[in-house]
Amino acid sequence: MQGVIIINKPEGFTSQDTVSKVKKILNIKKAGHTGTLDPMATGVLPVLIGNYTKLSKYLIEHDKTYIAKLKLGKKTDTGDKEGNVIEENKVDVEVLENVEKVLNTFLGKQKQIPPIYSAIKVNGKKLYEYARAGEKVKVEPRSIEIYNIKLLNVDKEKLEIEFEVSCSKGTYIRVLCEDIAEKLGTVGHMSALKRTLVDKFKIENTIDFETLEKNKDNVSFLNNNLIQMEEIFEDLPKIILNKRKEELFLNGVMLTFENTDGLYNIYNHENNYLGTGTVKNKLLKRDIIMDLNDD
Repeated sequence: MQGVIIINKPEGFTSQDTVSKVKKILNIKKAGHTGTLDPMATGVLPVLIGNYTKLSKYLIEHDKTYIAKLKLGKKTDTGDKEGNVIEENKVDVEVLENVEKVLNTFLGKQKQIPPIYSAIKVNGKKLYEYARAGEKVKVEPRSIEIYNIKLLNVDKEKLEIEFEVSCSKGTYIRVLCEDIAEKLGTVGHMSALKRTLVDKFKIENTIDFETLEKNKDNVSFLNNNLIQMEEIFEDLPKIILNKRKEELFLNGVMLTFENTDGLYNIYNHENNYLGTGTVKNKLLKRDIIMDLNDD
């Protein structure tokens, strides 16, 4: 079995838990994921099956869209609802009239300091390991970009704001929530998070565990929901190889090509899809070729 299946990750599961569950349901040995979701988060998690785990290096860099809820008045040590409250502050209900204006100030390129409760490594040690040990460590800010941010709802009774945000890889929505709360003159934490988009992988195309379990032996269902490599890379330019060059290419021989540098979809002389190749300095090199017999 080969392909990418889009799972609607439930709350309480780590990304690796989700992969393990898919492997168990489908009785497969090899699978992986692209881009970690926190256990409390739900939504789009692409799971790579079989040799499609090789695609991770490309899919992990994609931009993402989330729907988040920000609870005002309480700050936690983790930045989300699973942490311990470390600060409380009053919320001026009148400032909630300015939420949309405040959200718009976060548009564009900016620096963001990752949360201490994260898996980012500093000096070979994960940040959350420093946090749990009560050790202080300097965390360098990272470049991120907010492409779009939209207010969805303001609940004045619950003091909760719901918004949608599209952002670059590496953006921490927990930190964004805290920064929004600060600009509103208070503190806050992320109370809910749903990922709705990872590049072209949409929430409406996700499958939950129950549906997957019911259809694990349904070949038609699986074929319809396993996204193939050619579809994932459909926007790449195309190179067609003659029979001799195909043989050399598949054996790892670099071929001379006048194409500009970049990643290409590679087809044989019968227009059958082979995989991807990279051109650099006018040399075509094999990149990812799917072995359909490897599961």
